[in-house]
Parts: sequence; structure tokens; C-alpha cells
Amino acid sequence: MLRLAVTTSSETFERMGDPLDRRGIEVVHVPSVGRSFDLAAPADEFADFDAGFVYPTRLMEGGVIDALLDVPWLNGREDILTSRDKGEVIARLGAADIPVPETTMVSHSVDEDDLAAVFDRFDSPVVVKPNSTTRGVGVAKAHDLDSFLGIVDYLDLVHDYRATGDKSFLVQEYVPDATDYRVMVLDGEYVGAVERRLPESELESGRWKHNVHRGAEAMGVDLDADLRRLAERVADELDVRFLGVDLLVSDDRVVVNETNARPTIDAETKYEPGFYDRLADAIESLV
Repeated sequence: MLRLAVTTSSETFERMGDPLDRRGIEVVHVPSVGRSFDLAAPADEFADFDAGFVYPTRLMEGGVIDALLDVPWLNGREDILTSRDKGEVIARLGAADIPVPETTMVSHSVDEDDLAAVFDRFDSPVVVKPNSTTRGVGVAKAHDLDSFLGIVDYLDLVHDYRATGDKSFLVQEYVPDATDYRVMVLDGEYVGAVERRLPESELESGRWKHNVHRGAEAMGVDLDADLRRLAERVADELDVRFLGVDLLVSDDRVVVNETNARPTIDAETKYEPGFYDRLADAIESLV
């Protein structure tokens, strides 16, 4: 039986376990954070693996685990780096004529006049997001210049990524009343989608982020063919085998908001029939 190392959350690991076990793949959780590593005498837990699911989210721990496991990954380090760099994704997709939100990347620090000029390019409110975070961490909405400058001050204090030197952030247009879809693509083909919704009570209280980790619900949907093809174009352009593509769909347009090369595996019922057969085939192709 092929042994697969999974460094993603226990929730994803548990959902994958039984379906892949039935297809001859043993799924083993290898935690990558909140632990210690004996580098001189690695533990047996790193032995006898054939492949890895997706490269760990933290690059320093990821380098250690990659060395100790010594396996090919379905999504490797470069895939994670590409998807994590929100500015690069928007730039690459825009250059390929794939619709993206109006976006300005700011390589901080810049002076206040330059920041004001960036803010003036947009209709308010604007969305401000650190370039390298996930799960909606640090993402804020600014309705006026003072609020915008305050958010930038905050990012300057807490989002100094010393390991990479990344202090960049994005300023994006806010797309009101948009439906938020996470679309999954595996080896260039659509394999399922969810609509992420906030409960009505949360919307009424002024919340607007649709991240599941922030309390949104992920409902399986039968996605339109044109949206499926758009997500497939994104995965092809970025050349990532297993990719979550976030689409914002309003009355008059569709934009690709972000991508995720470490997507959470959702309930099997939210994917197309045969999803786990295709996932098993992709993993087996690594060895």
C-alpha cells in the first residue's frame, strides 16, 4: 500500500483517510508546527513514505520535513509559494486576460502622499490585505483615507515577515453583493465547488468576509460551465496540480479573487463523482 504524508490540518487528514485507504493509499498525518524535530537522529515517523500531499505551509518547517521525508509532493514548494503570493497571482492572471479585481500592490514602506494616491485610485470602500496570509488574516475594509492609513500603520507593526522580507500588501476594489465560490481543480479539470455564505445574522451585523475559518458556511453547488472553465484556466496558467480558485460573482462580472494551493478537503458530497478516484490517480502518478 502506498503511504502518503499529509501535513495539512487534522480535519483534512481525517476526511481523506477512509476514501483513499479504500483505493490503496494509507494516509498518515505528519504535523509540521507546534512540535520539535530531532535533526541529527530523525524519528521513525518520517520513514517509509512514498509521496506527500501538499508542501507544509511554513517554509522553514517545510524545508525540514521535506528533507526528512524525501518524497515527491502533489503540490510542491514552488506551488505553495506561487499561490501564497497574492500579488503575483493577480499579476499573472491579469497578464493572461483572466478577470481579476482592480488591485494595487504596495511594497511598504512608502510615504503618506503615495498611499493617499493609491487610495484615490479606487471608489471607497477598499479592501486591504497582507500579501502572504491566508484564512482572511489581517484583511480589512477602509471607507476613508484616515482609516486606510491606520490599517497600513497596523500592517507595518505586525506583518513584518522577517523570514522572507515580505512587507507588501494589496489594495483592492470591494466587490459588493458578490457570491463567493471556492472552486476545486485537479490536474486541470474541475472536481467540485462550494458557495461560501455568512449566516444572515452575521451579514446584518456588518460582517463581510466569507472565509470558512471565520464562520462562513460552505455549501456544495452545481457550478455553471463557464465558471468551471474559468477556474480550469487559472490552474493551467499557474501550473498547479491541485488548486482552490476563489471566484467573486456579481450581477455583471466575475473576478478571480485568490487561489489556494493548500486547499482544505471538504465533505465528499461536495465534489464531483469520482473525485477520490482522480485524487488517488494523481497521487499514484508521483511514484
